[in-house]
Amino acid sequence: MTFAELLDRLGGTGRFQVLHVALLVIPLLLTSTHNLLQNFSAAVPEHHCQIRLLGNDTHPPPNRTLDPAAEEDLLWISIPKDQAGKLDKCRRFVTPQWHLLPANATPANGTQADTEPCQDGWIYDRSIFTNTIVMEWDLVCNLRTRIQMAQSIYMGGVLVGALAFGSLADRFGRKSVLSWSYLQMAVSGLCTAFSPTFMAYCVFRFLVGMAYSGIILNCMSLVLEWVPTKVRTAAGTVVSYSATMGQIILPGLAYALPDWRWLQFAASLPFFAFFLYSWWFSESARWLVLSGKAEKAVEVLKKVAQMNGKKEEGEKLTTEVLKSNMQKEMSLANSSYTFVSLARTPTVRRISFCISSVWFATSFSYYGLVMDLQNFGFSIYLIQVAFGSIDIPAKLIAAIGMNYIGRRITQALSVILAGLAILANIFVPHDLRTLRTSLAVLGKGCLASSFNCLYVYTGELFPTVIRQTGMGLGSTLARVGGIVAPMVRITGEYFPYLPPIIYGTATILSGFAAIFLPETRNVPLPDTIEEVESGRMLEQCITKKQENMLLRKVNQEASQDGGL
Repeated sequence: MTFAELLDRLGGTGRFQVLHVALLVIPLLLTSTHNLLQNFSAAVPEHHCQIRLLGNDTHPPPNRTLDPAAEEDLLWISIPKDQAGKLDKCRRFVTPQWHLLPANATPANGTQADTEPCQDGWIYDRSIFTNTIVMEWDLVCNLRTRIQMAQSIYMGGVLVGALAFGSLADRFGRKSVLSWSYLQMAVSGLCTAFSPTFMAYCVFRFLVGMAYSGIILNCMSLVLEWVPTKVRTAAGTVVSYSATMGQIILPGLAYALPDWRWLQFAASLPFFAFFLYSWWFSESARWLVLSGKAEKAVEVLKKVAQMNGKKEEGEKLTTEVLKSNMQKEMSLANSSYTFVSLARTPTVRRISFCISSVWFATSFSYYGLVMDLQNFGFSIYLIQVAFGSIDIPAKLIAAIGMNYIGRRITQALSVILAGLAILANIFVPHDLRTLRTSLAVLGKGCLASSFNCLYVYTGELFPTVIRQTGMGLGSTLARVGGIVAPMVRITGEYFPYLPPIIYGTATILSGFAAIFLPETRNVPLPDTIEEVESGRMLEQCITKKQENMLLRKVNQEASQDGGL
């Protein structure tokens, strides 16, 4: 009897599992908002230079009239226009240009007026956002690249958190690290809301990113390690869709709280409550056994059995019975494998390279799209709702495709279609806002499908002895992609078409790399590297097809004999 079968005997999907998964999933609704929070907290409003005040010694010429109550007139004479006919965001006239007043239709003398940078600050349009970090610290013009830098620093925290909290969870347990991550999210999130400087904001956002990884990784582990195998896919889907719902909730929260400090505060405060009730969680019994704490694991399993109404089954459980049911897991846990094992043999090396490129490209293009909502010309709130809602059908289609078409084809098509949608937007005029937005939403949906495939496909490609190592490699490359994506967007300041070209090309190339991966649909999970290298996965797949063909042939012959 395996550990999964033991869970079935102790209630399977009982009251404990339902309550356990629900309490783990609720925090994910707000956890996912922190990933995209900077779309609103760092939104860039319309802005122009602070207008130079007219002194008493500065009067309009005799043939010019200036309405003191007309701010429009002050803008005409103080701020130059850019090539699109809009007010320049970064420069102003050195002296008032009276000849530009619309009321005085006197032709200009054709000379170019002198301009200067915004030496007295900027005026911001506060009709949509009352306050953002851009307004507060003037992150415009020469400092506009700091917005992307802040997002890259946050993603750097996500990467460090994935590496640090993954190792700590293996050493100290999932429950303890998850509780700490909740507390760190609450404290660092509130500190972010009260940041006095941009530097402090970046430091605290880095800590928020670390906490994000700790919550996601350990939440998924506790969910999957406490549910039976037959409902593991459904449980993983619930976790995935909770993150999707968080993306849909975010614009409503941002609309209700247009000040970035209050928005950050509201998204962080509930994690104190999550931290308090997280102590009710039960530590993973699987981890307890593998860590040499079988007695504690038996106590936890007995409580689970009692809560599920299987008290008698729980009383029969002993440390000897539990260890005998987990002999395979314990032997694999004692095996010594490192990251080098991912590149030591040719087949595993090919799998590692191909799947890692897909992880990188998917995350790279995903964050390149979702952090660029203001460039579509529609309300940023509606765009975020559309970007979040597309995940619902996208993940469903991905699940259907994996089950009926296969993992490899579904994975390759997801990233290739995403790349084509991104590249297609280069040729769409900016006036066609609806078409541009539709292509971007399509691309984002395909990338969400790719993520859905990756979590399943990666776990099936690597053998048990290095499965977590392989998942860690893919997750690390995904974080690196998230760090690089904002930096690539900076190049758009100089070459507007370069970022989409890079994003689109990267995903298409990763799609071709996915074609070289083996198919894993209906194939038992490999346990050792030798099984993968010997082609056992392929042999088992072929054997299964042969068995189906033989069975079909036997049924046909039997039906013919019956007809005679």
